[in-house]
Amino acid sequence: MAATIFFISGIDTDIGKTIVTGWYAKKLMLQGFSVITQKMIQTGCEGIAEDLLTHRKIQGIALTEEDKQGITCPYVFDYPCSPHLAARLAQRKIDSKIIEKSTALLAQKYDYVLLEGAGGLYVPYNDSETTLDYIRTQQYPVILVTSGKLGSINHTLLSLQACQVNKIKVHAVVYNLYPTGDAIISQETQHFLQTYLAQHFPNTLFEVMDFIAF
Repeated sequence: MAATIFFISGIDTDIGKTIVTGWYAKKLMLQGFSVITQKMIQTGCEGIAEDLLTHRKIQGIALTEEDKQGITCPYVFDYPCSPHLAARLAQRKIDSKIIEKSTALLAQKYDYVLLEGAGGLYVPYNDSETTLDYIRTQQYPVILVTSGKLGSINHTLLSLQACQVNKIKVHAVVYNLYPTGDAIISQETQHFLQTYLAQHFPNTLFEVMDFIAF
C-alpha cells in the first residue's frame, strides 16, 4: 500500500506549522501508523533542521537514520530568510527533484509522510518557483495551519482560494489556539472559518489544535 503524503503549509510564517506537523504525526502514530515528518527546506540553522528536532520531541522519538542522513531535510541554510535568498547567499541551487526523491524514499518505508513547507504557500524556493508550484506539480493534499491572530481570516481565505484555483486538495484546516490572543477575536475567527469551510469546502476537515508543545 502506497504511503499517504500530506503537505503542511500555513497562512503565514510563525503560524505554528512545525508544532502542528509534530502534533499530527503523533496523533497518527497513536492510531498505529508509522509516520515520518520531512522538512522541504530549512533556513536559519545549521546541521540537522531545527524543525525536525521539534517534530521528534513532540513525537517522543529519537532522531531517525533518515534524519542523520539528511533525507528528511536535504536543504539546510544558515541565513534566516526565504529559501530562495538563503540558497543564493550560500551559493547553492535548490533542486526540487532532490526533495521529490527524498519524499519517495520515505514513502517506501512509512505509512504517512508529513512534508512541512517554509512559510506560506507563495514563498519562493528559487527565482521563478514557489512552494505552491511544487505542491501543484506533486499534487499533494494540503493541511493548512491557521490561528486566531488578527488578519488570519483574510490570509486563510486567500490561501484556500489559491489551492482551489490550482486544483490542490485541502485535506484539513488546523486551527492553532496558541499563543493565546484576544479571546473574542479568536472565538469568532474559529466559528467563521468552520462555517466557511462547511459552506465552500465541505470535504475539508476542520481541526483545533489545543496542544502546548513545551
